[in-house]
Amino acid sequence: MPARSRPVHAAPPRPRPILPRQGPRPLALHLTSATGAWLSSRAASPLLRSGLLPWRPEFALPGGMLSLALAAAKSDGFAAALDRELTRRATRFLDGVERYRRHPYIRDLTEPPVLWQSGTTRLLDYGAISAKARRGAPVLIVPSLINRAYILDLAPGQSLLRYLALQGLRPLLVDWGAPGADERRFGLDEYILERLEPAAAAARALAGAGPAVLGYCMGGLLALALAARRPELVGALALLATPWRFHAERAEQARLLGMLAAPIARSYQALGEVPVDVLQALFAAQDPLIALRKFSRFAEMPPESAAAAGFVALEDWLNDGVPLAISVARECLGGWYGEDLPGRGLWRVGGLPILPRGIDVPALVVVPAQDRIVPPATAAALADELPQAERLTPRLGHIGMIVGRDAPAAVWAPLGAWLMRQAG
Repeated sequence: MPARSRPVHAAPPRPRPILPRQGPRPLALHLTSATGAWLSSRAASPLLRSGLLPWRPEFALPGGMLSLALAAAKSDGFAAALDRELTRRATRFLDGVERYRRHPYIRDLTEPPVLWQSGTTRLLDYGAISAKARRGAPVLIVPSLINRAYILDLAPGQSLLRYLALQGLRPLLVDWGAPGADERRFGLDEYILERLEPAAAAARALAGAGPAVLGYCMGGLLALALAARRPELVGALALLATPWRFHAERAEQARLLGMLAAPIARSYQALGEVPVDVLQALFAAQDPLIALRKFSRFAEMPPESAAAAGFVALEDWLNDGVPLAISVARECLGGWYGEDLPGRGLWRVGGLPILPRGIDVPALVVVPAQDRIVPPATAAALADELPQAERLTPRLGHIGMIVGRDAPAAVWAPLGAWLMRQAG
């Protein structure tokens, strides 16, 4: 579908969720993982008491001391105490899940106007936030294709985009949306050539020159491709938690994801897309017990507290995923993770190799030091390869750098200041 301009208008807010929520997704997987952890604790207790349970070297001494202490305890008393503790933990986790599913929080931020649209891809103009933002230098924001773009505009006080707008910049957010009939046939080339490049051209027309481009996570790779292919559309480049050398850290895990590319593509070829729950399961596999830990903590939060509302806001976003077009999934899992094509200099878009050393514009590479989704070494490589790169390494995680309590001071402020310098 060809790109078309749209008049500036206020977009309606996202529909209100139907309570109770269905998440956390995939719920069956999270329940199974938690149950497996509890049952394995019960099954391993005889080995622990006998001293036969193998320990990792760093835990060998305290583990041995624990075995000695348990060996001296009465068997019936220990078993009963263990069962009580497992029941307590299971109850707390399930209570946390149910409290989340019934929490009254609703995201009610109104979307800004649509500046440009093609198919399901929209360019949202945060210049509508204020007159100051409307006069500000445009910044093209490129998020991932996998998650909803509104993580960058999550809630009042948790919106990087509204913060940048209040600083006098004009964020233009690429909202990819869920794949429609056209997008289900897309690979990365089509998303970049047919959607991102025209959106960037619309931003350039507004700016009068190549705007600064900010890419987050997977969106950073798309922004790099834009800068390599169409340098006239990019005046500066900010890359947040953007993987590049996929085998620089946790290479075996990356290769395992690569091995899943072909069977996943075959399984869902008829649908034309990989369902959300399959993608969520891949993320959960990186830390199978993360839901157990965080919903157990949530059960202890006062339901009316700001912390509880913030937890629900983030979980709602995590569970509001979008499917991924089959070809995109195959290229990302197989080509990026499995073969490390970007890091080896072999990733091509529209026939052109995407090589950071040839992107000679001011660049800021933000590498969150506690990132478990994009291991820091995989992202830090870009700071070494981009000719004009500056580096920022906040002690935050992949999502915490965007919406966490410390994000405004550690990321938003230095990022905003850097973008303002590029605009000047």
